[in-house]
Amino acid sequence: MACEIERKFLVKGDYKPFVSKQYRITQGYLSLAPERIVRVRIKGDKAYLTIKSDMPDSEFSRYEWETEIPLSDAEDMLRFCEKPVIDKTRYLIPAGKHVYEVDEFYGDNEGLTIAEIELTSENETFEKPDWLGDEVTLDKRYYNAYLTKHPFKGKAKKED
Repeated sequence: MACEIERKFLVKGDYKPFVSKQYRITQGYLSLAPERIVRVRIKGDKAYLTIKSDMPDSEFSRYEWETEIPLSDAEDMLRFCEKPVIDKTRYLIPAGKHVYEVDEFYGDNEGLTIAEIELTSENETFEKPDWLGDEVTLDKRYYNAYLTKHPFKGKAKKED
């Protein structure tokens, strides 16, 4: 099983001039238990089933297992997911040797924009572009799984 090391940030400025690629994502959760979060995701014309779990004694790392599944299966599984499903556009933005994934949310999470960066180690250094806001890595209110049960709806403050 792979290990995911990720940091999350609010977005405070105009990042769109730096976008290299973008695609729409729809995702839902079949299980929201912290020891076994199970996600179904449609990303563009591909679909994935992902299982994530917290990693003991780690702030930024989680276990992650993911496999591609048929698009029609993902569309069927989304019907069984917790509501609302997450709807967002993901923008890819290169910064140094990394790529930020900036998610602009719609629907019940409209108004929320979060940037994520995946690292190879928890203490790896990385560039922080001017449009990057406060770090929210340890704030579960900004986890996609949490947003399913507790939609943003303007509750958390988006940086200006």
